[in-house]
Amino acid sequence: ELGCLFPLCGGSFRPDPDLPVCLEQTVLVWIPLGFLWLCAPWHLISLCKRTQVKHKSKLYLFKQLVVSLLLLTAIAGLAVTLGEDYGPHSSSEKNSPVYYTNPVLFAVTWILMLLCQEAVRRRERAVDSTTLFLFWLLLVLCDIFPFQTLLRQALSLGEVRDIPRFSLFNISFGLEVIALILSAVADVSREDQELIKKNPEAGAAFISRITFNWFNSMVMKGFKQSLVQEDMWELNEVETTAHISESFQQHVRSELGKARVRFQKTLKKRVVKNALQEETSQTGFTNSMGKGVSQDVLMMEDKKKNKDEKKKKEEKSYPSDWLIMSIYKTFKWILIESAVFKLLQDLLAFVSPQLLKMMISFTQKPSSYDWEGYLYAVLLLVVALLQSLFLQQYFQRCFVLGMKVRTAIMAAVYKKALVMSNDNRKESTVGETVNLMSADAQRFNDVTNFIHLLWSCPLQIVISIAFLWIELGPSVLAGLAVMVLMVPINGLLANKARKLQVENMKFKDKRLKIMNEMLNGIKVSLFAWEPSFQAQVEGIRGEELKVMRKFAYLTSVSTFVFSCAPALVSLATFAVFVGVSPDNVLTAEKAFTSISLFNILRFPLAMLPMLIASIVQVKKPQHFLFMYTHQTYNNLIYSAVSICDGSYAWERDAEPFLKNLSLDIKPGRLVAVVGAVGSGKSSLMSALLGEMHCTKGFINIQGSLAFVPQQAWIQNATLRDNILFGSPYEDKKFQNVIEACALGPDLKLLAAGDLTEIGEKGINLSGGQKQRVSLARAAYSQADIYLLDDPLSAVDAHVGKHIFDKVIGPNGILKNKTRILVTHGISFLPFVDEVVVLVDGRVSEFGSYKSLRASKGAFSEFLDTYAKEHNGCQDTEDLEFMPDGDDTQPDFPPEDAVSFTLKRENSIRRSQRGGSVRLRKNSTLKVTEKAGETKKGQRLIEKEAMETGHVKFSVYLQYLRAMGWGYSVWVLIIYFIQNVAFIGQNLWLSDWTNDATVYYNKTYPASMRDSRVGVFGALGVAQGLFVFLGTLLLANASINASRIMHSQLLNNILRVPMIFFDTTPIGRVVNRFAKDIFTVDEAIPQSFRSWLLCLLGVLGTLFVICLATPFFAIIIVPLAVIYYFVQRFYVATSRQLRRLDSVSRSPIYSHFGETVSGLSVIRAYKHQERFLKHNEITIDENLKSVYPWIVSNRWLAIRLESLGNLVVFFAALFAVISRETIDSGLVGLSISYALNVTQTLNWLVRMTSELETNIVAVERVSEYCEIENEAEWVAQHRPPENWPQAGRLQFIDYKVRYRPELDLVLKGITCDITSSEKIGIVGRTGAGKSSLTNCLFRIIEAAEGHILIDDIDIATIGLHDLRNNITIIPQDPVLFSGTLRMNLDPFDKFSDENIWRVLELSHLKDYITGLEEGLQHEVAEGGENLSVGQRQLLCLARALLRKSRILILDEATAAVDLETDNLIQNTIRREFSHCTVLTIAHRLHSIMDSSRVMVLDAGKIVEFDSPNNLLEKRGHFYSMAKDAGISQQTVTSL
Repeated sequence: ELGCLFPLCGGSFRPDPDLPVCLEQTVLVWIPLGFLWLCAPWHLISLCKRTQVKHKSKLYLFKQLVVSLLLLTAIAGLAVTLGEDYGPHSSSEKNSPVYYTNPVLFAVTWILMLLCQEAVRRRERAVDSTTLFLFWLLLVLCDIFPFQTLLRQALSLGEVRDIPRFSLFNISFGLEVIALILSAVADVSREDQELIKKNPEAGAAFISRITFNWFNSMVMKGFKQSLVQEDMWELNEVETTAHISESFQQHVRSELGKARVRFQKTLKKRVVKNALQEETSQTGFTNSMGKGVSQDVLMMEDKKKNKDEKKKKEEKSYPSDWLIMSIYKTFKWILIESAVFKLLQDLLAFVSPQLLKMMISFTQKPSSYDWEGYLYAVLLLVVALLQSLFLQQYFQRCFVLGMKVRTAIMAAVYKKALVMSNDNRKESTVGETVNLMSADAQRFNDVTNFIHLLWSCPLQIVISIAFLWIELGPSVLAGLAVMVLMVPINGLLANKARKLQVENMKFKDKRLKIMNEMLNGIKVSLFAWEPSFQAQVEGIRGEELKVMRKFAYLTSVSTFVFSCAPALVSLATFAVFVGVSPDNVLTAEKAFTSISLFNILRFPLAMLPMLIASIVQVKKPQHFLFMYTHQTYNNLIYSAVSICDGSYAWERDAEPFLKNLSLDIKPGRLVAVVGAVGSGKSSLMSALLGEMHCTKGFINIQGSLAFVPQQAWIQNATLRDNILFGSPYEDKKFQNVIEACALGPDLKLLAAGDLTEIGEKGINLSGGQKQRVSLARAAYSQADIYLLDDPLSAVDAHVGKHIFDKVIGPNGILKNKTRILVTHGISFLPFVDEVVVLVDGRVSEFGSYKSLRASKGAFSEFLDTYAKEHNGCQDTEDLEFMPDGDDTQPDFPPEDAVSFTLKRENSIRRSQRGGSVRLRKNSTLKVTEKAGETKKGQRLIEKEAMETGHVKFSVYLQYLRAMGWGYSVWVLIIYFIQNVAFIGQNLWLSDWTNDATVYYNKTYPASMRDSRVGVFGALGVAQGLFVFLGTLLLANASINASRIMHSQLLNNILRVPMIFFDTTPIGRVVNRFAKDIFTVDEAIPQSFRSWLLCLLGVLGTLFVICLATPFFAIIIVPLAVIYYFVQRFYVATSRQLRRLDSVSRSPIYSHFGETVSGLSVIRAYKHQERFLKHNEITIDENLKSVYPWIVSNRWLAIRLESLGNLVVFFAALFAVISRETIDSGLVGLSISYALNVTQTLNWLVRMTSELETNIVAVERVSEYCEIENEAEWVAQHRPPENWPQAGRLQFIDYKVRYRPELDLVLKGITCDITSSEKIGIVGRTGAGKSSLTNCLFRIIEAAEGHILIDDIDIATIGLHDLRNNITIIPQDPVLFSGTLRMNLDPFDKFSDENIWRVLELSHLKDYITGLEEGLQHEVAEGGENLSVGQRQLLCLARALLRKSRILILDEATAAVDLETDNLIQNTIRREFSHCTVLTIAHRLHSIMDSSRVMVLDAGKIVEFDSPNNLLEKRGHFYSMAKDAGISQQTVTSL
C-alpha cells in the first residue's frame, strides 16, 4: 500500500503522473480541513467579543450562500452513500468507511466556515481573512488531483461509472473555486470607505497584501506626475509617531528603573572593592586606623566619580544596556514575525540546489519520463516564488521596524531635549543634538533592518556545510578552511574600518559645528572674516578626506578578499576533492550543486563581520537620553514669588553664582531688578525658571509664568502665531495687545499684516520688533507672573515709554499681575512698587524707590551719578501730560506706509509666485480684497526647491568629470575584464565536469587533472586582482570628486550675498553640507560600484544561459520589456518619494533646533506638550513619505523576483525540451546562473534607483554652487595701503532697494561727513537707519548714486578691502565657539599685549584674568556662557583692536546697563576721538554730544544739524527728544 501511496519516492515511475485514489480520498482531504480546524478557534474567540454590528455587504451574503450550498452538497453526498447502503436497491457489499467520514467531516467544516466568516465580518476594520483564503487555496489545490483523476478515468472508459458522486464532486469543486475567488476580494464596509480612500493599505485583501498590489495606485500616480506631499496617504495607527513613542516611553521607564538598580549595585561593589584594596595596602597602620581610611576612601571614590563623570562621560558613569532592551520589548512582535518569515525563506533557499541536482541527473538519464523534467521545472518556479514572497514579507517587517525604531529614538531625543538641565545643554551643542536626531537615529534604523542576520547567517552556514558534505564529503573542509580564514581577515578589516569611521564622525561633527556657527553668525562678512573660517573648514575637511582615503583603500582590500573568496573556496574544495583519490570524479551534479550552495554561503559569510561592525557603532543616544532633567517647583506659600536663602549655580558642581538670595514678592506687585553687567540679573530670572542648579534653599512660585528673555526668541511661523503661542485667537484681546506693544505701525509695514511669515530666528524683524513681539506673546498669554528680562533695551526711547505705560507700568494691561522687570532704564524706577538691587549675585538692597533713595545706599549713589538728566521727578511728571496715542503714530503720512513694505536691513522677502494665503484653521481672517492674490512678500521662505522628474544626464557627467575622465574609463575597462574572467572560469568548470562522461570507468590522467585545477585557479585569482584594481581606482576617483565638490560648495556659500541667507533657512544650507556631502562622500561611490558590478553580472548571466540554451534568447525580449517598464514606474515613484523624504526631514531638524534655542521660553510657558505634539506631526509628515518608499521597494522586489523566477523556470524548461542536444555541464551552469539572477536583477534596479536618488545630492550641491555671488572679495582696483586716512564720507544721491522687484528703501541720500566727525543717526523703526550701514558695507548694492570714502567710490574696490577698513559694532553681538582670542583676532594678526590692552579699555580685563584659561577660555556656541553685556563689550574690544578710521555703532548700547553704557561711551570718545563715528541710537542721550545729528524718515534725510540747533528748530528731533525727556537745559548740562 505504501508503495502505491508514495510513487514519487520509491518504486518505479509511472508514465503518467497520477496519485492513487486511496491517497486522494484521505490525506488530500485531511490537509486543508485540518488547517481550518486549527485556525478556527482564533476566529471563534472574536465572535464572543461584543462589537458594534457592521452592515452586511452583498459580498458577505454571497460568500455565506456559497458555503451553504457546499453544506448541501456534503449532506447530499452522505445521503447518496446511505441510500446505496440501506436503500431499497442496496447490495450486500457496503461502501468503504471513507464515504461516510468525508461527507460528515465536510459538513462540520462548512458549518464552522459559516461561523468563521461571520467572525471576520465583525472584526474591527477587517476586510478579509488570511487563514480562510489559505484554506480555500489548499482545498482547491488538493481537489485538483481527484478532479483530473475522475476526468481521465471517464475519458479513457468513454463513460461515467458513478454519476451522482461524479456530479456532486464537480459541483462542489466549482463552488470551491468560486469561494476561493470571493475570499480573495476585499470586503470593505461602508464605515471604512473614507478611511480607505486616505489609506488604501487598510482595504487591501490578502493577495494584494502579499504582492503589494494596493500600492499600484501610488506607482501609477508617481509615473504620470511628480508626487507631492499632499499625495501621501495617511499612516496606519500603529505607524504614527504618537503611538510608537508612547509605547517606547513606557518600556524605557521600566527598563531605566531596572538599569539604575543594577548600576547602583555595581557601583557599591566597586566602591567596596577599592576600599578593601586600600585597606590591605595600609598594613602598617592599626586596625582602627584602617577603618577610618576606608571611610575616607568611600568619600574619595565619590569625589573621583564626580570628576570622572566630567572627564569620561563615555565611560560607564551611567546605566547601560537599557536602550537596546527597551527597543526590543517595544517591538518584539514585529521581530518575532519577521524571524518566522526569515526562517522559512532560509530553509527554502536550500531546496533549489537539490532540485537542480535532480534536474541535472534527469538530463543525464535518457530513460526518464518527460513529465519528471517538467515537474522539476514547475517545482523550481514554485519554490522560488514562495521564497520571494516570504523574503519580501520579512523585509517589509524589518524596514518598517527600522523606521519605527528611528521614529522612537527621534521622539525620545526631542522629549529629552525639552527637559534637559542646563549643564547638560552645555555639554552638547545644538549641532550635536541635531546630529543625534539625524545621523545616529538613522544608524539605528540601518542596524534593525538586518538584525535577524545575526542568527540567520550561522544557520545558513551550518545547513550549507551539511549539504556540501553530502555532495563532496570531507573535502568540503578545505573550502571551509579558506572561508574561516577569510573571517578573521574580514573582521580585522572591519575593525580597522570602524575605527576610521569613528574618527571620521569626529571630523564630520567638528566641521558641521563650525559650518553651523558660521552660517548662524553669517554677519562675519561684516568683519571680512570668511577666509579664516574657510581655512578652518578646509583644514578639517582635509583631515576627513585623508581618513576617507584610508577607509577606501581598506574597502578595496576587503572587496578583493571578498571577490576572491568564492573562487578560492571552490578551487580549494574541487582541487582537494579531485586530488584525494583517483575515484573522485567531478560530475556536473556535484560541481553545480556545490557551486549553488557556495553561492548561498557567500552572503552570510560576508554579512556577519559587517553586521557586527555596524552594531558596535550604535551606542550614542543612550548617554544623551540619560541626562539629568531640570527641576520644577512646588507651590505652597501665599507670596507670588518667594526665594528662601537660595544659592544657584550654572552647573552641577560649580561655585554658586547667586548666593544667599532671599526675596519675597507679593501678588500683583511690579518689581524692578537693577544692577551692573554681570551682577546676576538674568541669572536670577533663570533661577526663577528652574534653569539653574539649586545648591541650597528653595523657590516657591504661585501661579503660571510668562517669560520675556533678554534676546527675543522668535519661531519660524506667522507673526500672529508667534504672539498667540498656542492660545486661541480672540480678536479684541489681540488688537489690544498689539496696540499696547506698539506693534500697530509695524504691522502696517509688514506685507501681510499679522499673517506675515517670520523667518528663522526672526530674521526679517528688527531687534526692537522681535523684543516687542516677545512681549506681546507674554501679554497675550494671561499668566499670573511675568518675568521680563530687560524687554525695553532694544526699543527706541519713546516706544519704551509707551510700552511701559501701556503694558508693564501701573496703568498697563498687566497692572494686576505680578511683574518682575529687569531694567537699565532709570526713568521707570519711580513708578515701580519695589526695587531689587543686585551686586555680584547677592541682593544688596530691596525696597520701594523712595525708601531706597532715602537710605543713601549704593542705589542712591548709582542714581545720583546717572540721573542728572532727571532733575528730581518733574520731567517725568511733565511727560505724563503728553497727549496719549500721539506717540505711536508713525511719523509719515499713511499712504506712504504701503510703499514702505520694506522693513529694515533683513526684512527681505520673496514675493510669492502665485499660491494663496496659508490660513490657519482657527484664524478668522476676512478675506475681502482680491482674495486670490497673496500680498506681495507674505511668504518669506519658499518651500524648498525640489527637482522633479528624471535626473538629467548632465548631472552624471558632472560627477564623472569631478572624478576625472581617465579614472572613469579605466574603471569600466577593468571591471569588464573581471567579468570576462568570471564567465571564463565557469565555462571551464562546465567543460571539466564533462570529463566525467568522457573518462567513464577509465583512469583520469593526473596531468589533465592538474591543468584543469590550474586554469580554474588562475582565472579565479585574476578576477580578484581586477576587482581590487578597479576598486582602488574608483576609490581614488571618488575622493577626488568629494574634494572638488565640497570646496566648490564652501567657496560659493561664503560668497553669496546676505539676501540669500535671509530667504533660506540655515538648516537647509547645513543640510547641503551634512546630508548631501555625506552622500557624495560615501553613498555615491558605493552605489556606483555596486551598480556596475550588477549590470555586468546580469549581462553575463543572460549570455551564459543563451549559450547553453539558445532558445532562451526568444524570452529575453519580452522579459526585458516588462523589466524596463517595472523599473521606470518604480524609479519615477521611488525617486520622488526619496526627495519628499529629504525635504520633509529638514523641518524636523529645524523645529528641533528652534526648540532647543527657545527652551527657557517654552518651559516658562509650560508649553512642552504642545511642542511635543508639533514634533510628532512633523515626524509623521516625514513618515508619510518614508513608509511608501519602503513599500515601493517591496512592490518592486516582488515583481522583479517573479521575473527572475521566470528566468529560472524558462532556463529549466528549455533544458528539458532540448535535453537530447545539450550536455549536463551546460544545464547545470545555466540553471545555477539563473538561480543567482533573481537577486542580481533585483539589485540592479535597486542600484539604478539608488544611484539616481543619490546623484540628486550632486544636483543639490551644484545648485548651491551656482548661486549668484556678491562682488569680488579683492578687486583689480585696490585702495592705497593705509586708506582711509582722513575718514571722509560722502553720499551722493544714494538710492537702494533690497531686491529688484521691491521699492526703494533709501530714496536719494546726499550728505557730506568730514573727517573725525561724530554723527548720530536717529529715526523711527524702519526709517532706513540700518539700511544705511548695510550700504556702507555693501551688504546691499546701490540702485543708483555713490558712496565715497576719502574720494574713492566704494563700489569700485573689493569687498574685503572695504570691510577690513571700516569697523562696526553690530546690534546683536556675534560670537563663535572657540577661544576668546580667536573671537577677537581670527587671523592671529595681533600680539597678546595688544589684545590685553583692548580688553582693559573695554573693561573686560578683570573678568578675563579671573578665568582659569584667560584668553584661551572657550566661548560656548553663540557666546552663551557670557552675559549679553559681556558679549557686547567683547565686540567693542574687537572694534578697538581693528582701530579703523570709520566706526559704526549699531544700537550697540542696547543690552547694557547705564554704568557699562557710560564706560563704553567714554572709551569710544577717548579711543576713537580721531575717527569718524556714526552712531545709530535708540537712546537719544547717547548722541546728544555728537557734532551733528541726522534724522532719517522713510528713507530720506529730514534734518541734519547739531543737536542744539535741531532742538531750537522744534521739528522731528525736538518731538523725539521730548518723548525721551530731554530738553534744552539737559543738553547744556551735558
